[in-house]
Amino acid sequence: MSENERAPIAAVDPGLIAAFRQIPTAVISDNLERLPGAAGLKPFYTGQAMAGTALTVNTAPGDNLFVHRALDVIKPGQVLVINGGGDETRALVGEIIAAIAEQRGAAGIVLDGAIRDSGVLMSSPFPVFARAANHRGPYKNGPGAINEPVSIGGLVVAPGDVVVGDADGVVAFAPQRASLLLESARAQEQREAEILASIRAGRYQGAYGR
Repeated sequence: MSENERAPIAAVDPGLIAAFRQIPTAVISDNLERLPGAAGLKPFYTGQAMAGTALTVNTAPGDNLFVHRALDVIKPGQVLVINGGGDETRALVGEIIAAIAEQRGAAGIVLDGAIRDSGVLMSSPFPVFARAANHRGPYKNGPGAINEPVSIGGLVVAPGDVVVGDADGVVAFAPQRASLLLESARAQEQREAEILASIRAGRYQGAYGR
C-alpha cells in the first residue's frame, strides 16, 4: 500500500456536488474551454448522472489489487477513479466490486479499462463508467497506488477533483473551480433554453450551436 493512501481528500460543499448532477457534462465541458474530458469511456449502468470527488487509483494493467485496497478507504460521496492503463484484456471491476462500492456510499466508479458482469451492471442505478466489457478476470499481484494523480482516457484527475458523468461521458475539474463553473454552466443552460424556445416559436435567427 503506498504512503499516499492516507493523504487527505479535499472537501467540497455537498450542495455543489448535488448541483452538478443536474448539469450535463456537455455544458460543463463547454465551460472548461472544451478541453478536459475522458475519451472512450461509456456508462455501464441505468440511472441518473454521477457526481462526487475523486479517490484515485493507479493499477498495473489487468490487476485490481489496489482497487480492492481502495475500497477499504473509500468514503461516502467519493468516485473511485481507476487508471487501468486502458487495458481491455482483463476486467478490473465487476458486480462484487460495484456492490461493495455502492454499499460503502461511493458515488460511482470510473475505470480506464474493462468491466465484467455487464448485464448486471447495466441494469443497476449505480454509476459505472469503463472502456469495454470482458469476461476475463484480473490478477491481484500489484503494483499500484492510491491518492495520486491518474490519467483516465487522456483526462488527468487529481485526488479530490470533482468528477461528473452522464450518458455523454466523464469530465473532472479542480474543486476550487466548482462555484464559478456552476454559475457559468447555469448561465449557458439558460441561454440554450432561450434558443430552443425561439426555435419552437419560429423566431430563431441562427447562431453558433454546440
